[in-house]
Amino acid sequence: MPRGRRRSSPDIRPPKSSRGFVCAAEPPYIPAMFSEFLSRLTASDPAPLADVDARLALTALLVRVARSDGRFDDSERDRIDRILATRYALSPFEVAKLRGEGERLEAEAPDTVRFTRAIKEAVPYDQRIAVIEALWQVVLADGVREPEEDALLRMVSNLLGVNDRDSALARRRVDTRG
Repeated sequence: MPRGRRRSSPDIRPPKSSRGFVCAAEPPYIPAMFSEFLSRLTASDPAPLADVDARLALTALLVRVARSDGRFDDSERDRIDRILATRYALSPFEVAKLRGEGERLEAEAPDTVRFTRAIKEAVPYDQRIAVIEALWQVVLADGVREPEEDALLRMVSNLLGVNDRDSALARRRVDTRG
């Protein structure tokens, strides 16, 4: 961050070098933030997620689905960005920041079972159907439905408590919209 510019959150500051310049390396608070989030996410009896945490969990799940076929291309990133911008009314800067955090969290996140359990407990059923729809948008963003993506979507739908019929209808809605 250039010198003299302020961060929007004054309680989280990036480390500075001995000369007062902001260090270019990854700030140490990022891993700590994810570590705390992951420990809450994987607790044996996790508390419901706060809205900010639910956003991050959904973003990480979108990234996990996008990466499930071994590729994470620009069309999938763009689709995730559009989903986040629309769902949460975020600016492009806020979307890029949230997706970046979601990518880092997904890389560190535990198995999908615990991860989706936290989302299931935090999000009402009709919104979980919207989550499945968003996941199908990411799967179909590159124009190819890979078997790994289908398998993960079936598992995630089940783990989120969305029945097969509602998941299939969500996929069809995405298919028809393109």
